[in-house]
Amino acid sequence: LTSYHVPQGIGDIVMIQSDHTGAMDILSAELETADLLGEQRKAQPPPLAAPTMWTTEKMKEFKAKMGKEKNGRMVVKRGEVVTVRVPTHPEGKCICWEFATDDYDIGFGVYFDWTTVTSTAITVHVSESSDEEDEEEDEEIEGLSPVGDVERGSKSYLRNRYGEITPVYRRNSHREVQAGSHQYPG
Repeated sequence: LTSYHVPQGIGDIVMIQSDHTGAMDILSAELETADLLGEQRKAQPPPLAAPTMWTTEKMKEFKAKMGKEKNGRMVVKRGEVVTVRVPTHPEGKCICWEFATDDYDIGFGVYFDWTTVTSTAITVHVSESSDEEDEEEDEEIEGLSPVGDVERGSKSYLRNRYGEITPVYRRNSHREVQAGSHQYPG
């Protein structure tokens, strides 16, 4: 914005659309651009470190180990979206993950929630979703994402809440154990 000048009158607005996400920010021309950009810079969270990800072919050993762990297995049915929230810990430095599936691949992604941690409990939320429902929702909202749906993108005011560490992609977790870690910023 600083290098792009647009003549503005009272009551005009400036709309900025992200090439990456398609999200749109609406700015009032009545606010001084320098002040507004200064506020946005202050509000922007620090950049997130890239995750480290790897796979291993030791599927039998991993599944045997997880079979002995309490809560080491979970059933995710076709079309379900399972969100596992793992709060940061003051003495912790990173989050690690390791998973495999029995018969099919699975979509997997990691996001960092910038909101203040209020509970140290790990929570699991299951919601139902199917390809048909997703198509219907796409037609209804014509390109806008539902509020709070991290996996399908978010409106501009949610971009400050969630940082994308790794987007949701299909992982061949039925062929190899999927693993990774991320050093979180606090």
